[in-house]
Amino acid sequence: SRSAALHETNPMLGLRGCRLGIMYPEIYEMQCRAIFEASAKVSKDSGETVVPEVMIPLVGSKQEYDIMHDMVQRVAKDVSDEMATKLEFLTGTMIELPRACLHADRIAEKAEFFSYGTNDLTQTTYGLSRDDSGSFLERYQDQGIYEQDPFVSIDVDGVGELVELATERGRKTRPDIKLGICGEHGGDPASVTFCHKVGLDYVSCSPYRVPIAGLAAAQAAL
Repeated sequence: SRSAALHETNPMLGLRGCRLGIMYPEIYEMQCRAIFEASAKVSKDSGETVVPEVMIPLVGSKQEYDIMHDMVQRVAKDVSDEMATKLEFLTGTMIELPRACLHADRIAEKAEFFSYGTNDLTQTTYGLSRDDSGSFLERYQDQGIYEQDPFVSIDVDGVGELVELATERGRKTRPDIKLGICGEHGGDPASVTFCHKVGLDYVSCSPYRVPIAGLAAAQAAL
């Protein structure tokens, strides 16, 4: 069966994200069509413009992003023609790989926004699995190897430097690029302060962390 053929020992580093969209474009085409048809219907019914943001995950190169970006544009045009309506939307990417940070200037040639997926960016930068590192992270902190759990508060000197580098390079290509982070770090006060310092536009986090994130953002702004 298809599911058996696609079984992977380590799916965290396997056929997922944009890789899946490149191998099986019909999956992403279906998802994009659903987004655009829904936004067009809501816009027509409510009279208000709906502007969805289509985010391509796990991009590591300009070529990957460009293939996915062009697919999104094609599906949007098809839906726009079929439903006789003009669609407004943004297309961007989730930055989850160190290589994407290094190539941010090239990716930003077509990407209108970056959302830093700091959970996966931490995993891929450290070579750690968030699910399996609990057996030694406490010992690492006790011995001073890590000052804190990098999955709780962003590693400013490692992961943070990659975010800062990608921000600088992305804005060099596209000064108005929309930038933010998505992940548990978005609800950590120290991480929110860091995001404000490097000039990100927003943070995203779990619902129960929103009050803490809001307070931290206000304090950082002050």
